[in-house]
Amino acid sequence: MRGMGRALMKMTMTGLLIAGLCIPAVAAEEAYKVGGIFSVTGPASFLGDPEKRSLEMVVDAINEAGGIDGRPVEAVIYDSEGDPGKARLAVGKLISKDRVLAVIGPSRTPTTLAVIPLAEQGQVPLVSCAAGIQITQPVKPWVFKTAQSDVLAVAAIYDYMKKHGVKKVGILTVSNAFGESGKEQLVSQASSFGIEVVQEESFGAKDTDMTPQLTKIRKAEPDAVICWGTNPGPAVVAKNMKQMSMDIPLYQSHGVASPKFVELAGEAAEGIRLPTGKILVAEQLPEDDPQRAVLLDYIKNYEARTSMTVSGFGGYAYDAMHLLAKAMEGSGGDRQKIRDALEAIQGHVGVSGVFNFSPEEHNGLGPEAFVMVEIRDGKWKLLTD
Repeated sequence: MRGMGRALMKMTMTGLLIAGLCIPAVAAEEAYKVGGIFSVTGPASFLGDPEKRSLEMVVDAINEAGGIDGRPVEAVIYDSEGDPGKARLAVGKLISKDRVLAVIGPSRTPTTLAVIPLAEQGQVPLVSCAAGIQITQPVKPWVFKTAQSDVLAVAAIYDYMKKHGVKKVGILTVSNAFGESGKEQLVSQASSFGIEVVQEESFGAKDTDMTPQLTKIRKAEPDAVICWGTNPGPAVVAKNMKQMSMDIPLYQSHGVASPKFVELAGEAAEGIRLPTGKILVAEQLPEDDPQRAVLLDYIKNYEARTSMTVSGFGGYAYDAMHLLAKAMEGSGGDRQKIRDALEAIQGHVGVSGVFNFSPEEHNGLGPEAFVMVEIRDGKWKLLTD
């Protein structure tokens, strides 16, 4: 019996040794924790769900490749449901309880603005996935973002309009931080493109009929209408314009650049133009575009993993994690070193554009991050003229 016991112990020890050899080296060190706060459910789930999935996809790929400096990456993700209060609670938990090294998100401008004070106070790098320019201007030491700013989106629309003889516009903006920021840019930039804003109207995020506002806009006789918001409101505007037989072009913001908008607007989406990151028209880009290969790779991997159609919104989280992975290298998990390295990144080719950060620029994207597209037969068509 004694011999059998020794043999069994030897076999057990051998088994443990073999099992230990089979454990990936990346699991030998404590994980680098990265927080994620997205609108996974609720009205803005078309933003947050692909962001969550994209972050998880990048983290899995990093770990399969050996992690960062031999350490695995762990994503701790919470759902804000698009609510600023819930976003604050979640980010507070990520910083104080989960002890994350950085936070990716939130998905929306209002939720991002609500959590910025927490990131600044806790000295934790925050990489937002929202568009409002006030997120990074003026520059805040611990706050960055990957979504293209509304200042660039407005410039893209007005530049296209100027080339096509549009002189007068009516604008219809959602009554929240994203809409207010867009409205500010639409009004302030108009004159530099020779365009006049002849009527300004707004709508609530949950409004289901915009015919009163559109009636006022029609009376002002604009050459085109610009709607600035995120789903579902902009789809209602598109349907109302069609019902009212308003036979003038409708432009939307990059906040609806996803298949969800086409689904919600239905036939009314036909002919709508908007600025967007290049992901919706990746295959239509010229071969020498620096983003083309990155975009096609992301699309292939995301759609194979999720069996879902890709949108540019997931790309914001995809870019954020890749940027943070670069910044974490050699940091030893020091938040200050991660922040400093992030701010120094130059020439990073991502889904949303080519990032060039600096102490004066925490978005790092230029006008080339946007293209103009038109919805034709339910698909996105790159506008080149």
